[in-house]
Amino acid sequence: MPLQRRDLLKIAFATIATAAAVPRIALAAESYPTRSVRLIVGFPVGGPVDIAGRVIAPWLSERLGQPFIVENQPGESGNVATRSVVKAEPDGHTLLVCGPVNTINTTLFKELDFDFGRDITPVAGLYQVPLVIEVHPSVPIRTVSELVAYAKANPGKLKVGFAGRGTPQHIGIELFKTMTGIDVTLVPYLGSRPALSDLLAGSIHAMFDPMPSSIAHIKRGELVPIAVTTLSRSESLPDVPIAADTVAGYEAGSWFGIGAPRATPKDIVDKLNAEVNAALATPSIKQKLAELGGNMMPGSQAQFEQFIVQETEKYAGVIRLAGLAAK
Repeated sequence: MPLQRRDLLKIAFATIATAAAVPRIALAAESYPTRSVRLIVGFPVGGPVDIAGRVIAPWLSERLGQPFIVENQPGESGNVATRSVVKAEPDGHTLLVCGPVNTINTTLFKELDFDFGRDITPVAGLYQVPLVIEVHPSVPIRTVSELVAYAKANPGKLKVGFAGRGTPQHIGIELFKTMTGIDVTLVPYLGSRPALSDLLAGSIHAMFDPMPSSIAHIKRGELVPIAVTTLSRSESLPDVPIAADTVAGYEAGSWFGIGAPRATPKDIVDKLNAEVNAALATPSIKQKLAELGGNMMPGSQAQFEQFIVQETEKYAGVIRLAGLAAK
């Protein structure tokens, strides 16, 4: 049947509109960002996620010509911040500083009104760090063996602080408890910084904390590190042994990256990924990360996305092993 003139006009206009959309998307990426960019952090100032945001923000501000501003939105173990980014306009001007807490929460919290794997686009990895098992100097523990022996001899007496439910610190402690059979009292906080304040004051006895937020206190002698939770020693604390030397197979850690609302244009995501990778290749950023005990996570957007999938699956297994109650 021959096309009517009205149908031909519809096809022509649709073709023109499709062709025009391509340069508009490219132009959006070319001009991005057009105003300040918010880097949303789900924990208080001074914690490891906050530090990660403040490491990369100055570089992105300088390279992309607009301020990248770290905005702290603590609450619900990072879920408040994630929800804020999920609901934001997907134009690259609201980004999430993410970490294992986001992949953990996918399994741990069953009633979330968003899905991190579905609603956040992984943009770029930043760096990975070990947790440090550390105690207040007044605590009579200097090794992992002594920690286990003390906890078994004094069930529930040892107060271990952590940066909120679902954080890698929380999962790391729970896994350690499961593998060693110890009984300790867990004390949750809104983030690492308030937990560290109480540890420094002696109000709690120990922490499993990401290295960036604790390393300065350790080097000043304010806290005693007894182990790192990776399978090799940290170059930043080379004299501190690994926990797996005592608890075979034990491993925990943390990582940080950047995410964006799911519908953010690919060209903008690729532009941000390229700038983050450029930052990780610069001597000044490398030195800063080394001081924090971090190992860089360069790579493509697709590689970071696959890493997120693997982390989500890994933590789902750990949560089941530790018998954590999901909500």
